[in-house]
Amino acid sequence: MSDSFDVNIDSEVVLVLSTFSDLATAETCARFLVEARTAACVQIDGPVRSIYQWKGNIEVDEECRLLIKTSPESLEGCVAALKKQHPYELPEIVVLHAHASAAYASWVNEQTIGK
Repeated sequence: MSDSFDVNIDSEVVLVLSTFSDLATAETCARFLVEARTAACVQIDGPVRSIYQWKGNIEVDEECRLLIKTSPESLEGCVAALKKQHPYELPEIVVLHAHASAAYASWVNEQTIGK
């Protein structure tokens, strides 16, 4: 197997999770992030059922979840763009740092920072 598929500490990608109330809004935001090159790829899952406490009430909603892939260098811009596009009063923005194959991390970097 080629070295480009080895997973190592130098091959970091960042995953950002967020939820939206409907598919159309989620897709609009996903397209915006990719077109702005703050995300290399965005996957939309759903519907997912969210159960949470909000303003003293237990809420149950169907939502669409975005899994946003970006580079460490583009994370700040990605989160800023996500906040700007998000319609929720308090959007879910969860950031996970992950290791990836060198080839995939290189592609993410190419898409988001051009190198």
